[in-house]
Amino acid sequence: MKKKILVAISGGIAVYKVAQLVSNLSKKYEIQVIMTKHARAFMSPLTFEALTGRAVPKAMFTPDVHYDQISHIHLAKWADIIIIAPATANLIAKMAHGLADDLLSTTMLATRSPILLCPAMNTNMLNHQATVANLELLQNRGIHILESERGLLACGDFGSGKLPEVSIIQETAEKLLEINQKQDLTGLEITVTAGPTQEALDPVRFITNHSSGIMGYSIAEAAQARGATVNLISGPTNITAPPGVSLIKVISARDMFDAVQSVFSETDILIKAAAVADYRPTETFRNKIKKQEGDLQVKFVRNPDILAWAGEHKQAHQVLCGFAMETEDLLDNAKAKLQKKNCDMLVANSLRDEGAGFGATTNVATLLWPNQEPKALTLMSKKDLSELILDELLKIKKVK
Repeated sequence: MKKKILVAISGGIAVYKVAQLVSNLSKKYEIQVIMTKHARAFMSPLTFEALTGRAVPKAMFTPDVHYDQISHIHLAKWADIIIIAPATANLIAKMAHGLADDLLSTTMLATRSPILLCPAMNTNMLNHQATVANLELLQNRGIHILESERGLLACGDFGSGKLPEVSIIQETAEKLLEINQKQDLTGLEITVTAGPTQEALDPVRFITNHSSGIMGYSIAEAAQARGATVNLISGPTNITAPPGVSLIKVISARDMFDAVQSVFSETDILIKAAAVADYRPTETFRNKIKKQEGDLQVKFVRNPDILAWAGEHKQAHQVLCGFAMETEDLLDNAKAKLQKKNCDMLVANSLRDEGAGFGATTNVATLLWPNQEPKALTLMSKKDLSELILDELLKIKKVK
Protein backbone atom coordinates (compact mmCIF):
# COMPACT_ATOMS: atom_id res chain seq x y z
CA MET A 1 0.00 0.00 0.00
CA LYS A 2 1.32 3.42 -0.93
CA LYS A 3 2.17 5.88 1.82
CA LYS A 4 -0.07 8.94 2.04
CA ILE A 5 1.44 12.44 1.99
CA LEU A 6 -0.53 15.61 2.62
CA VAL A 7 1.13 18.66 1.04
CA ALA A 8 -0.11 21.83 2.74
CA ILE A 9 0.63 25.06 0.88
CA SER A 10 0.49 28.57 2.34
CA GLY A 11 0.80 31.81 0.41
CA GLY A 12 4.30 32.61 -0.77
CA ILE A 13 6.07 33.07 -4.09
CA ALA A 14 7.84 29.73 -3.56
CA VAL A 15 4.54 27.98 -4.34
CA TYR A 16 5.77 27.42 -7.88
CA LYS A 17 8.52 25.09 -6.60
CA VAL A 18 5.96 22.95 -4.79
CA ALA A 19 4.41 21.92 -8.10
CA GLN A 20 7.62 20.05 -8.94
CA LEU A 21 7.69 18.51 -5.45
CA VAL A 22 4.12 17.27 -5.84
CA SER A 23 4.90 15.92 -9.29
CA ASN A 24 7.90 13.97 -7.96
CA LEU A 25 6.07 12.57 -4.95
CA SER A 26 3.01 11.58 -6.96
CA LYS A 27 5.08 8.99 -8.80
CA LYS A 28 5.64 7.03 -5.57
CA TYR A 29 2.99 8.05 -3.04
CA GLU A 30 -0.66 9.02 -2.66
CA ILE A 31 -0.68 12.81 -2.56
CA GLN A 32 -3.36 15.19 -1.36
CA VAL A 33 -2.87 18.95 -1.59
CA ILE A 34 -4.55 21.60 0.54
CA MET A 35 -4.04 25.33 0.07
CA THR A 36 -4.74 28.53 1.96
CA LYS A 37 -6.67 31.25 0.16
CA HIS A 38 -3.41 33.21 -0.22
CA ALA A 39 -1.70 30.20 -1.78
CA ARG A 40 -4.55 30.04 -4.31
CA ALA A 41 -3.74 33.63 -5.26
CA PHE A 42 -0.25 32.55 -6.28
CA MET A 43 -1.20 29.35 -8.13
CA SER A 44 -4.42 27.75 -9.26
CA PRO A 45 -5.51 24.56 -7.47
CA LEU A 46 -6.08 23.13 -10.94
CA THR A 47 -2.30 22.63 -11.30
CA PHE A 48 -2.17 20.36 -8.27
CA GLU A 49 -5.39 18.59 -9.14
CA ALA A 50 -3.89 17.66 -12.49
CA LEU A 51 -0.69 16.40 -10.86
CA THR A 52 -2.37 14.33 -8.14
CA GLY A 53 -5.68 13.35 -9.70
CA ARG A 54 -7.35 14.60 -6.52
CA ALA A 55 -9.50 17.68 -5.95
CA VAL A 56 -7.99 20.36 -3.70
CA PRO A 57 -10.58 20.75 -0.91
CA LYS A 58 -12.04 24.23 -0.51
CA ALA A 59 -14.43 24.01 2.42
CA MET A 60 -13.55 23.86 6.08
CA PHE A 61 -16.82 22.52 7.45
CA THR A 62 -18.79 21.21 4.47
CA PRO A 63 -17.40 17.80 3.44
CA ASP A 64 -15.79 17.69 0.02
CA VAL A 65 -17.42 15.33 -2.48
CA HIS A 66 -14.47 12.93 -2.12
CA TYR A 67 -14.88 12.58 1.63
CA ASP A 68 -17.54 11.12 3.86
CA GLN A 69 -16.23 12.98 6.91
CA ILE A 70 -15.41 16.55 7.90
CA SER A 71 -12.48 17.50 5.69
CA HIS A 72 -9.92 18.69 8.25
CA ILE A 73 -10.48 15.70 10.57
CA HIS A 74 -10.37 13.24 7.69
CA LEU A 75 -7.17 14.73 6.31
CA ALA A 76 -5.54 14.87 9.74
CA LYS A 77 -6.08 11.12 10.15
CA TRP A 78 -5.45 10.20 6.50
CA ALA A 79 -1.88 11.47 6.19
CA ASP A 80 1.19 9.39 7.07
CA ILE A 81 3.17 12.62 6.92
CA ILE A 82 2.40 16.28 6.25
CA ILE A 83 4.70 18.61 4.32
CA ILE A 84 4.07 22.33 4.74
CA ALA A 85 5.75 24.19 1.90
CA PRO A 86 6.13 27.05 1.76
CA ALA A 87 5.43 27.80 5.41
CA THR A 88 4.88 31.54 5.83
CA ALA A 89 5.51 33.59 8.96
CA ASN A 90 1.74 33.90 9.41
CA LEU A 91 1.11 30.16 9.28
CA ILE A 92 4.06 29.47 11.57
CA ALA A 93 2.67 31.95 14.11
CA LYS A 94 -0.80 30.38 13.93
CA MET A 95 0.60 26.89 14.48
CA ALA A 96 2.82 28.02 17.34
CA HIS A 97 -0.11 29.54 19.21
CA GLY A 98 -2.81 27.04 18.30
CA LEU A 99 -4.88 29.30 16.04
CA ALA A 100 -7.12 27.43 13.63
CA ASP A 101 -9.37 29.43 11.31
CA ASP A 102 -9.14 27.66 7.95
CA LEU A 103 -8.81 24.18 6.50
CA LEU A 104 -5.02 24.08 6.64
CA SER A 105 -4.57 25.36 10.20
CA THR A 106 -7.39 23.21 11.61
CA THR A 107 -5.89 20.15 9.95
CA MET A 108 -2.52 20.90 11.54
CA LEU A 109 -4.15 21.20 14.95
CA ALA A 110 -6.05 17.92 14.55
CA THR A 111 -3.27 15.73 13.17
CA ARG A 112 -0.93 13.44 15.06
CA SER A 113 1.12 12.64 11.96
CA PRO A 114 4.71 13.84 11.55
CA ILE A 115 4.90 17.36 10.14
CA LEU A 116 7.77 18.64 8.00
CA LEU A 117 7.75 22.44 8.06
CA CYS A 118 9.61 24.28 5.27
CA PRO A 119 9.80 28.01 6.08
CA ALA A 120 10.16 30.43 3.15
CA MET A 121 9.87 34.20 3.45
CA ASN A 122 11.78 37.48 3.44
CA THR A 123 14.99 37.19 5.44
CA ASN A 124 14.02 39.95 7.87
CA MET A 125 10.71 38.23 8.58
CA LEU A 126 12.48 34.90 9.08
CA ASN A 127 15.02 36.39 11.48
CA HIS A 128 12.49 38.49 13.40
CA GLN A 129 12.50 37.48 17.04
CA ALA A 130 8.81 36.55 16.88
CA THR A 131 9.36 34.09 14.02
CA VAL A 132 12.51 32.70 15.66
CA ALA A 133 10.58 32.14 18.90
CA ASN A 134 7.66 30.54 17.07
CA LEU A 135 9.93 28.12 15.22
CA GLU A 136 11.63 27.20 18.47
CA LEU A 137 8.23 26.50 20.05
CA LEU A 138 7.25 24.25 17.17
CA GLN A 139 10.56 22.40 17.17
CA ASN A 140 10.24 21.74 20.90
CA ARG A 141 6.83 20.23 20.23
CA GLY A 142 8.32 17.76 17.78
CA ILE A 143 7.63 19.54 14.50
CA HIS A 144 10.37 18.76 11.97
CA ILE A 145 11.75 22.03 10.60
CA LEU A 146 13.82 22.14 7.43
CA GLU A 147 16.20 25.08 7.48
CA SER A 148 15.67 27.73 4.81
CA GLU A 149 18.42 28.26 2.26
CA ARG A 150 20.37 31.44 1.66
CA GLY A 151 20.34 33.32 -1.61
CA LEU A 152 18.75 36.09 -3.62
CA LEU A 153 15.09 36.33 -2.64
CA ALA A 154 12.16 37.28 -4.86
CA CYS A 155 11.91 40.63 -3.09
CA GLY A 156 15.50 41.47 -4.04
CA ASP A 157 17.01 40.97 -0.60
CA PHE A 158 19.85 38.50 -0.06
CA GLY A 159 19.87 36.12 2.89
CA SER A 160 18.10 33.18 4.46
CA GLY A 161 14.49 32.57 3.48
CA LYS A 162 14.58 30.56 0.26
CA LEU A 163 12.55 27.38 0.15
CA PRO A 164 14.96 24.42 0.24
CA GLU A 165 15.54 22.60 -3.01
CA VAL A 166 12.79 20.17 -3.97
CA SER A 167 15.21 17.24 -3.79
CA ILE A 168 16.10 18.10 -0.18
CA ILE A 169 12.46 18.39 0.88
CA GLN A 170 11.65 15.08 -0.79
CA GLU A 171 14.65 13.30 0.74
CA THR A 172 13.83 14.59 4.23
CA ALA A 173 10.17 13.65 3.90
CA GLU A 174 11.07 10.14 2.78
CA LYS A 175 13.35 9.74 5.79
CA LEU A 176 10.51 10.80 8.06
CA LEU A 177 8.22 8.29 6.42
CA GLU A 178 10.57 5.60 7.68
CA ILE A 179 10.07 6.75 11.27
CA ASN A 180 6.95 4.69 11.78
CA GLN A 181 8.61 1.52 10.50
CA LYS A 182 10.59 0.93 13.70
CA GLN A 183 9.43 2.65 16.87
CA ASP A 184 11.21 0.55 19.51
CA LEU A 185 12.66 3.58 21.32
CA THR A 186 9.32 5.29 21.92
CA GLY A 187 9.04 6.57 25.48
CA LEU A 188 12.80 6.81 26.02
CA GLU A 189 14.77 10.02 26.34
CA ILE A 190 18.21 9.74 24.78
CA THR A 191 20.95 12.33 25.11
CA VAL A 192 23.78 12.33 22.56
CA THR A 193 26.89 14.50 22.65
CA ALA A 194 28.58 15.20 19.34
CA GLY A 195 31.36 17.13 17.64
CA PRO A 196 34.43 18.82 19.06
CA THR A 197 34.80 21.39 21.80
CA GLN A 198 36.74 24.63 21.46
CA GLU A 199 38.92 25.99 24.27
CA ALA A 200 39.67 29.69 23.84
CA LEU A 201 43.25 30.93 24.07
CA ASP A 202 42.48 34.54 23.16
CA PRO A 203 39.70 36.30 21.18
CA VAL A 204 41.22 34.97 17.93
CA ARG A 205 42.58 31.50 18.68
CA PHE A 206 41.28 28.31 20.26
CA ILE A 207 42.35 24.71 20.87
CA THR A 208 40.17 22.02 19.25
CA ASN A 209 40.30 18.69 17.42
CA HIS A 210 39.28 17.23 14.06
CA SER A 211 35.91 15.80 15.09
CA SER A 212 33.22 16.46 12.46
CA GLY A 213 30.25 15.38 14.57
CA ILE A 214 29.02 12.93 11.92
CA MET A 215 28.88 9.96 14.31
CA GLY A 216 26.95 11.74 17.03
CA TYR A 217 24.53 13.39 14.62
CA SER A 218 23.92 10.05 12.93
CA ILE A 219 23.09 8.42 16.27
CA ALA A 220 20.75 11.28 17.18
CA GLU A 221 18.96 11.01 13.83
CA ALA A 222 18.58 7.24 14.13
CA ALA A 223 17.28 7.47 17.71
CA GLN A 224 14.72 10.11 16.78
CA ALA A 225 13.59 8.04 13.79
CA ARG A 226 12.97 5.10 16.12
CA GLY A 227 10.68 7.14 18.37
CA ALA A 228 12.98 8.44 21.10
CA THR A 229 12.93 11.94 22.51
CA VAL A 230 16.44 13.11 21.64
CA ASN A 231 18.67 15.79 23.15
CA LEU A 232 21.63 16.51 20.88
CA ILE A 233 24.37 18.41 22.70
CA SER A 234 26.73 19.58 20.00
CA GLY A 235 30.00 21.40 19.84
CA PRO A 236 30.71 23.55 16.76
CA THR A 237 30.04 21.60 13.54
CA ASN A 238 28.95 22.28 9.96
CA ILE A 239 26.09 19.77 10.15
CA THR A 240 22.41 20.65 10.21
CA ALA A 241 20.65 19.06 13.17
CA PRO A 242 18.29 16.20 12.27
CA PRO A 243 14.62 17.22 12.19
CA GLY A 244 12.81 16.68 15.47
CA VAL A 245 15.75 16.56 17.88
CA SER A 246 16.29 19.11 20.63
CA LEU A 247 19.60 20.77 19.73
CA ILE A 248 21.72 22.29 22.48
CA LYS A 249 24.69 24.16 21.03
CA VAL A 250 27.84 24.45 23.14
CA ILE A 251 31.39 25.65 22.62
CA SER A 252 33.72 24.53 25.39
CA ALA A 253 34.05 21.36 27.45
CA ARG A 254 32.63 23.21 30.45
CA ASP A 255 29.64 24.29 28.35
CA MET A 256 29.06 20.67 27.37
CA PHE A 257 29.39 19.53 30.98
CA ASP A 258 26.74 22.04 32.07
CA ALA A 259 24.43 20.95 29.23
CA VAL A 260 24.77 17.26 30.11
CA GLN A 261 24.06 17.98 33.77
CA SER A 262 20.95 19.98 32.83
CA VAL A 263 19.26 17.02 31.09
CA PHE A 264 20.88 14.06 32.85
CA SER A 265 18.16 13.37 35.43
CA GLU A 266 15.56 12.91 32.65
CA THR A 267 17.87 10.89 30.40
CA ASP A 268 17.38 7.16 29.98
CA ILE A 269 20.39 6.58 27.72
CA LEU A 270 23.41 8.89 27.50
CA ILE A 271 25.68 8.41 24.48
CA LYS A 272 28.92 10.38 24.76
CA ALA A 273 30.12 10.53 21.16
CA ALA A 274 31.69 14.00 21.38
CA ALA A 275 35.44 14.52 21.23
CA VAL A 276 35.85 16.64 24.35
CA ALA A 277 39.08 18.50 25.09
CA ASP A 278 40.81 17.04 28.14
CA TYR A 279 42.61 20.32 28.83
CA ARG A 280 42.06 24.05 28.40
CA PRO A 281 44.44 26.99 28.69
CA THR A 282 44.76 28.13 32.29
CA GLU A 283 44.24 31.69 31.14
CA THR A 284 42.12 33.04 28.30
CA PHE A 285 43.83 36.24 27.23
CA ARG A 286 41.56 39.27 26.90
CA ASN A 287 43.40 40.59 23.84
CA LYS A 288 45.03 38.87 20.90
CA ILE A 289 48.45 37.47 21.75
CA LYS A 290 50.92 39.35 19.59
CA LYS A 291 53.85 37.64 17.95
CA GLN A 292 57.08 38.26 19.86
CA GLU A 293 60.66 37.08 19.79
CA GLY A 294 61.18 33.61 21.20
CA ASP A 295 58.75 30.81 22.03
CA LEU A 296 55.31 31.02 23.58
CA GLN A 297 54.53 28.88 26.60
CA VAL A 298 50.93 28.15 27.53
CA LYS A 299 49.86 26.38 30.70
CA PHE A 300 46.87 24.05 30.66
CA VAL A 301 44.43 22.85 33.31
CA ARG A 302 42.19 19.75 33.28
CA ASN A 303 38.63 20.06 32.03
CA PRO A 304 35.81 18.29 33.88
CA ASP A 305 35.50 14.63 32.90
CA ILE A 306 31.90 14.43 31.69
CA LEU A 307 31.84 10.67 31.15
CA ALA A 308 33.34 9.98 34.58
CA TRP A 309 30.80 12.30 36.23
CA ALA A 310 27.94 10.53 34.46
CA GLY A 311 29.31 7.14 35.50
CA GLU A 312 29.44 8.27 39.12
CA HIS A 313 25.94 9.75 39.13
CA LYS A 314 23.92 7.40 36.92
CA GLN A 315 20.90 5.73 38.47
CA ALA A 316 20.11 2.03 38.20
CA HIS A 317 17.76 2.52 35.23
CA GLN A 318 20.14 4.72 33.24
CA VAL A 319 22.41 3.40 30.49
CA LEU A 320 25.77 5.02 29.76
CA CYS A 321 27.67 4.58 26.49
CA GLY A 322 31.13 6.06 26.00
CA PHE A 323 33.39 6.38 22.99
CA ALA A 324 37.14 5.91 22.77
CA MET A 325 39.34 6.88 19.87
CA GLU A 326 42.89 5.61 20.10
CA THR A 327 46.09 5.60 18.09
CA GLU A 328 47.67 2.65 19.93
CA ASP A 329 46.73 -0.26 22.24
CA LEU A 330 43.06 0.09 21.31
CA LEU A 331 41.60 -2.77 23.34
CA ASP A 332 43.70 -2.24 26.46
CA ASN A 333 42.92 1.48 26.59
CA ALA A 334 39.24 0.93 25.79
CA LYS A 335 38.81 -1.74 28.48
CA ALA A 336 40.44 0.53 31.04
CA LYS A 337 38.16 3.43 30.07
CA LEU A 338 35.06 1.21 30.17
CA GLN A 339 35.81 0.16 33.75
CA LYS A 340 37.13 3.47 35.06
CA LYS A 341 34.18 5.50 33.74
CA ASN A 342 31.56 2.94 34.84
CA CYS A 343 30.09 2.60 31.33
CA ASP A 344 27.52 0.02 30.33
CA MET A 345 29.00 -0.08 26.84
CA LEU A 346 31.89 1.54 25.04
CA VAL A 347 32.47 2.07 21.33
CA ALA A 348 36.17 2.05 20.44
CA ASN A 349 37.94 2.75 17.19
CA SER A 350 41.46 3.48 16.02
CA LEU A 351 42.64 6.31 13.79
CA ARG A 352 45.00 3.76 12.26
CA ASP A 353 42.17 1.74 10.69
CA GLU A 354 41.36 2.60 7.09
CA GLY A 355 37.85 4.02 6.79
CA ALA A 356 37.69 5.08 10.44
CA GLY A 357 38.41 8.36 12.13
CA PHE A 358 37.38 11.98 12.00
CA GLY A 359 35.39 13.32 9.08
CA ALA A 360 34.70 9.94 7.47
CA THR A 361 31.19 8.68 6.76
CA THR A 362 32.32 5.15 7.66
CA ASN A 363 33.82 3.63 10.79
CA VAL A 364 35.52 0.48 12.04
CA ALA A 365 34.47 -0.03 15.65
CA THR A 366 34.79 -2.49 18.49
CA LEU A 367 32.00 -2.74 21.07
CA LEU A 368 32.92 -3.47 24.67
CA TRP A 369 30.82 -4.38 27.73
CA PRO A 370 31.83 -4.97 31.37
CA ASN A 371 30.99 -8.68 31.40
CA GLN A 372 31.20 -9.74 27.75
CA GLU A 373 33.90 -10.36 25.23
CA PRO A 374 34.54 -7.38 22.91
CA LYS A 375 32.85 -7.53 19.53
CA ALA A 376 34.93 -6.31 16.58
CA LEU A 377 32.86 -4.92 13.73
CA THR A 378 33.75 -4.64 10.08
CA LEU A 379 33.86 -1.42 8.08
CA MET A 380 30.36 0.06 7.86
CA SER A 381 28.65 3.38 7.38
CA LYS A 382 28.19 5.50 10.48
CA LYS A 383 24.46 5.33 9.81
CA ASP A 384 24.49 1.52 10.04
CA LEU A 385 26.78 1.67 13.07
CA SER A 386 24.33 4.05 14.74
CA GLU A 387 21.51 1.55 14.34
CA LEU A 388 23.66 -1.25 15.72
CA ILE A 389 24.72 0.84 18.74
CA LEU A 390 21.10 1.65 19.52
CA ASP A 391 20.13 -2.03 19.17
CA GLU A 392 22.75 -3.00 21.76
CA LEU A 393 21.88 -0.18 24.15
CA LEU A 394 18.19 -1.08 23.99
CA LYS A 395 19.07 -4.64 25.03
CA ILE A 396 20.88 -3.26 28.08
CA LYS A 397 17.99 -0.94 28.89
CA LYS A 398 15.49 -3.79 28.76
CA VAL A 399 17.61 -5.82 31.19
CA LYS A 400 17.73 -2.88 33.58
